[in-house]
Amino acid sequence: MIRSMTAFASETGRAGDTSWVLEMRGVNAKGLDIRLRLPERLMPQEQLIRAKIAKAFARGNIGVTLRIEEGEASSPVRLDEHVLESYILAAIRVRTIAKNKGLKLSEATAPDYLGLRGVMRTDTELAPLPEAEIRQSIDAAIVGFDAMRASEGAALDAVMRDQLSQIADLTSAAAALAEARKDQVAETLKSNLARVMDNADGVDPNRVAQELALLAVKADVSEEIDRLLAHVAAAKALLDADGPVGRKLDFLMQEFNREANTLCSKSGDADLTRAGLDLKAVIDQMREQVQNVE
Repeated sequence: MIRSMTAFASETGRAGDTSWVLEMRGVNAKGLDIRLRLPERLMPQEQLIRAKIAKAFARGNIGVTLRIEEGEASSPVRLDEHVLESYILAAIRVRTIAKNKGLKLSEATAPDYLGLRGVMRTDTELAPLPEAEIRQSIDAAIVGFDAMRASEGAALDAVMRDQLSQIADLTSAAAALAEARKDQVAETLKSNLARVMDNADGVDPNRVAQELALLAVKADVSEEIDRLLAHVAAAKALLDADGPVGRKLDFLMQEFNREANTLCSKSGDADLTRAGLDLKAVIDQMREQVQNVE
């Protein structure tokens, strides 16, 4: 079963006073591009997380964001004597200046000093991170992310199989149109040959015949029809294959488009050109879907 590169997964967890939210988002990319946004304290785990993701997925731009709200193991309050002493010395200096100016200030109390900034300090110690539980959340997110890629891939599979059926039908219609015009093309070539021979004295008949034969070959679209049908079979085989097939499908869509372009350029017939343009339209639509296949 094919997988899409577009997906989303989210996991939340809590252990003690620490909670976290983990999100994984994926979009299409030519290769595997993993972008992690982790708290600084989890940076030592980055390589492990990258390895887990790289083992699970082959292609896609995958972003992982982990937000943690950490509790505090302890918050002891202590007196900063150096800061308090600075305030007291400053207060003495202020009272001395005020006394010299004839001003009388009220005495400061202990609570007055305790309320000053920096006198009382809280030494916060972060609780140890529950790394084992966080790794479990990462594993669960990868499972959910893969499940969504599979679900999106199933939807892509159905759309692309329908588009392949349309391509096969349009190719068969083009083959019928090409077959129907064979007699007309032959008659036109004969008429052109007769006209050229009647009005070209001294021209080598064999040379003229060779040129007209070359024109006939250039007007023949049977090879393009055969290759288009072969590409349809190859694409169906890829959709049935196991593992990532996005790159191969993308290359195949380029081949589809090349044959459709050649068919249009060689058609020489309005109906056949219209069939070729319809083919190109469906091929372009399918190519857009293929861009999301892993």
